[in-house]
Amino acid sequence: MPELARLLQERTARALPAEVVECVDGWWLRHSPGVAWWVQSVLPHADAPAEQLVRRVAEAEAFFARRNSPARFQITPGACPEVLDTVLAERGYRVESPMSLHTASVGRVTALLPPPPASVVVEDRPTRTWFDVWHAVSDHRGDARAEWALLERVARPSGFAHVYSEGEVVAVGRAVVDTGWAGLFGIATLPQARGRGAARAVVSALAHWARDRRAEHLYLQVEPDNDAASRLYERAGFEKLCSYHYRTAA
Repeated sequence: MPELARLLQERTARALPAEVVECVDGWWLRHSPGVAWWVQSVLPHADAPAEQLVRRVAEAEAFFARRNSPARFQITPGACPEVLDTVLAERGYRVESPMSLHTASVGRVTALLPPPPASVVVEDRPTRTWFDVWHAVSDHRGDARAEWALLERVARPSGFAHVYSEGEVVAVGRAVVDTGWAGLFGIATLPQARGRGAARAVVSALAHWARDRRAEHLYLQVEPDNDAASRLYERAGFEKLCSYHYRTAA
């Protein structure tokens, strides 16, 4: 499980590619001004002897200091050095944003969810309408130009789902295929359309899209307190793989 979690987090990093990525002895140092803060974090996915760990943390801090950005680490138990979380706590880092990583087979999701209705369209590139709906619902409201640039940096096959209601797009989501897995991201529904199955239609459409591109498994991240999303994903066949969180310099 720790190895799978590590590989899925790295797939996520390729699906949300930062503007600057420096790989140093297995640690991914990422910086990308104007986009979601979680894109700008360290993936510390290689072990280090205790005597070297503080030095490596300091080097990561210097990376962010040169860019006038707070140092931030994504902590996935088992995928990171065992004592890293303690080291960061001792350096005054605060815990932020607990998250859960969930997985499911494509076959299970397509079997459990109704087929996507005709009101759902999946395109290979984002449209302005797709982006505007996603950006309107997004809770981080990054810079639009920086967010567009991030989408343009994605090198893997991508699908962008739109759910239409009375001629208007009311829900969106995207998937990125990477070595047999498809990650689901940006699933968002406008407030006035919630509770009508739009998000379920997005998940179903993206699962079928992923199947057509020979992906066998799906993964996604969800906030533990997002009850509506958690219920949807559970009904779709997703199971929790692990929890993780972030540590941000005070």
